[in-house]
Amino acid sequence: MVREFKLPDVGEGLTEAEIVRWLVEVGETVSEDQPVAEVETDKAVVEVPAPVNGTVKEILAEEGEMVPVGTVIITFDVEGEGEAIESEPEPEPQSEPDATESEPSEPVSEPSAGGRTFAAPATRRLARELDVEIGAVAGSGPGGRVTESDVRAAADAGDDAASEPADEEPKSATRRIDDDASIGAEAAAIDGADEPPTEAASRDRTLAAPATRKVADERGIDLDSVPTDRTKDGEAFVTPAEIEAYADAQRRAQEADAEAVSAGPSPTAAAGEDERIPYRGIRRTIGEQMERSKYTAPHVTHHDEADVTELVETRSRLKERAEERGSSLSYMPFVIKAVVAALREYPILNAQLDEEAEEIVVRGDYNVGIAAATDAGLMVPVIDHADGKGLLELADELNDLVSRARDRSISREEMQGGTFSITNFGAIGGEYATPIINYPETAILGLGAIKEKPRVVDGEVVPRTVLTLSLSIDHRVIDGAEAARFTNAVIEYLESPELLLLE
Repeated sequence: MVREFKLPDVGEGLTEAEIVRWLVEVGETVSEDQPVAEVETDKAVVEVPAPVNGTVKEILAEEGEMVPVGTVIITFDVEGEGEAIESEPEPEPQSEPDATESEPSEPVSEPSAGGRTFAAPATRRLARELDVEIGAVAGSGPGGRVTESDVRAAADAGDDAASEPADEEPKSATRRIDDDASIGAEAAAIDGADEPPTEAASRDRTLAAPATRKVADERGIDLDSVPTDRTKDGEAFVTPAEIEAYADAQRRAQEADAEAVSAGPSPTAAAGEDERIPYRGIRRTIGEQMERSKYTAPHVTHHDEADVTELVETRSRLKERAEERGSSLSYMPFVIKAVVAALREYPILNAQLDEEAEEIVVRGDYNVGIAAATDAGLMVPVIDHADGKGLLELADELNDLVSRARDRSISREEMQGGTFSITNFGAIGGEYATPIINYPETAILGLGAIKEKPRVVDGEVVPRTVLTLSLSIDHRVIDGAEAARFTNAVIEYLESPELLLLE
């Protein structure tokens, strides 16, 4: 019997999705729940599982094709009598996303009574790439979740000859907001690596993860031309590091050729070509969210600065003690504590506007969203009930949430329900900005780079460590005076961090 499988609605109310990559081929035997394709919706890249045990009969959609929900994308031969074609049942209508949703996310696998491993699709892909049996990996994440770090550790602990090295993450224009050097520091380059080959390969097919394909697209590199010795399932397999190395080698070769040519434009030189990047999927969802916020809420941004010399000294003293307890203590937990303390004093900044009911809703919870730059765009994981958590608990939860936002294994629920957001643009430099409010919230605090600056103290000019602040507010709900008083309270807690002990 032939079983048709239609592209399902994965629970986000979507109407179409892009086929990113097929994970199976015609004639391949599959088992129920085995991932057969990766598709990108307007929320995330997700894996589509096989609905039955059987053999792939026909693949009806091409990689890169946009397919409407409900379209048959693959068929299976399954055991049974007759030649009847049985279709998947129509997906049940899904409810619209919650109005408090902040940014896109990716559904994660949930544990079941059958002993199913608790891991996200991205983690499962990494396990397959590293030839790690994910069911044998002990999870260190919440609820026993297997994280990418767990998979990498399992690969490192195995036989070096039998395991492949893990992909390097694509380079990003931003750094982790929770990195110890996240405010004003620059990473050092590592020299001495072997020169990568500049001669192009010639292949008809190359395997690569979706994130790797994005790196290739951004660098304008044809995957089939990237040299590699890696293989997976008998096919060439390319990593982001190999793409970057090949692109850099090509650039250096072109520069060398240019130096050998006399000055002046060549009469036969081709004009530069524009690059067109599809505006869809997660990027479009983020754009629509930003547009809605900017054109719905009248933004006003209040700028100020805090002398955080004592905060820097305090964090420096506590950092080693935190590491002994297995925690990485950045500045962000201190900022979260200061923000929550200030919100208690000025709760109107912890409010939302219910336009339909014509009411301002002052939230009773303190759920702080932390903007995280990912290769898919800006995501805002939320730390729920931040008012009831200590510095180390905040640090651990922050590191976990941001890490899973970056590998796109974070759940949708973990990016909903925020009441106030913080963004750290200072991680890549810059002092002031005009952050866009994470609608339907009514305020967002932007952090600039911490820098040493001359300041007058007791009549003398002395060097002090300064953090700049940019607070954007929805002026329909929050007055400028309230915004200034709130910022002053945050500054007081940051300048005198011992006050946080009273909270």
